[in-house]
Amino acid sequence: MQIGQVMTRAVRTTSPEVSIQDAARLMAEIDAGILPVGEEDKLVGMVTDRDLALRALAQGKGPECKVRDVMTPEVKYCFEDEEVGDVARNMAEQKLQRLPVMNREKRLVGIVSLGDIAIQADSDVVDTAVTGIKEPGGPHTQTS
Repeated sequence: MQIGQVMTRAVRTTSPEVSIQDAARLMAEIDAGILPVGEEDKLVGMVTDRDLALRALAQGKGPECKVRDVMTPEVKYCFEDEEVGDVARNMAEQKLQRLPVMNREKRLVGIVSLGDIAIQADSDVVDTAVTGIKEPGGPHTQTS
């Protein structure tokens, strides 16, 4: 089964120049913990609710702070034609619960979460992803 069959296609993006308050409002509106950040038709980062807490609020940045100042600029992604098991292993290695999904022209076409995989994939694939993700470390660790 390919990721394109399990991903969420309705993805909203934000601009790096938007305030973190506006980004947080959008996250609340669409009930999402992550937003892809795009600029000139290119994915330039990701901002998560955790970024807002650790890179903004915990450091005393105000609501007018720009998304660019707190986003993760290194974007990890997968392609819509990749196999679910391969993506789950990649998510485990990268310790990521969500990945943007691109087509082969590198255009954003969706987002896949561990939950999406859990609903559709067999238990071995899910176990691999969950085991890797729950290990300490990753880009948002507080103990680095």
